[in-house]
Amino acid sequence: MKQRLQGTGMTSRRTRERMVSRLREQGITNGKVLAAMAETPRHVFVDEALESRAYEDTALPIGHNQTISQPYIVARMTELLLEKGPRAKVLEIGTGCGYQTAILAKLVEQLYSVERIAPLMKKARDLLWELDIKTVGFKHSDGGWGWPEHAPFDGILAAAAPAEIPEALLAQLAEGGIMVIPVGSEGRQALHRITRTEHGFEDEIIEPVTFVPFLTGVSQ
Repeated sequence: MKQRLQGTGMTSRRTRERMVSRLREQGITNGKVLAAMAETPRHVFVDEALESRAYEDTALPIGHNQTISQPYIVARMTELLLEKGPRAKVLEIGTGCGYQTAILAKLVEQLYSVERIAPLMKKARDLLWELDIKTVGFKHSDGGWGWPEHAPFDGILAAAAPAEIPEALLAQLAEGGIMVIPVGSEGRQALHRITRTEHGFEDEIIEPVTFVPFLTGVSQ
């Protein structure tokens, strides 16, 4: 694993730095987010057959009809979450391969991650442990339920797109908390940033995006 982490050729540190330079050109300005992207070996989160494509700005399949989001989207969503100040306790909906989880874990105090597909959650949990990332709590559950036992959250980030934002997630957002979530049906999705105020919720529509659909239930 140690040798794989270091990477060579298209998985080398230099390739990762080129990805970070591209993120700057695409408008990502948060230095902590860029540093986390530079430090995190994206290639270990994909199958070895796809490692050479890990630092391209594209989503890649990770099995179970799921994808690892393109680097720009990971950076953009993380930047939007942190733009109005640090977040101590954050809920991630959709652990997936664990790449976004790893980025968030470097930037928030405590992260809780929910994944409905058991094999993905186990693989991500084991990989993050190997990367010495140990501040994440994992739960195999329907993401639409959130994780009420640990609510309220200062931040919520979702990696799948519901047609409408689940009420349970809104209820678990602390006052002053921020949720970053794609919303909409296939081909008509947009990234939203929702801020909970003392009077309700403010909803900003950020930009068009393409995500896998937000599914209910759990899979073993």
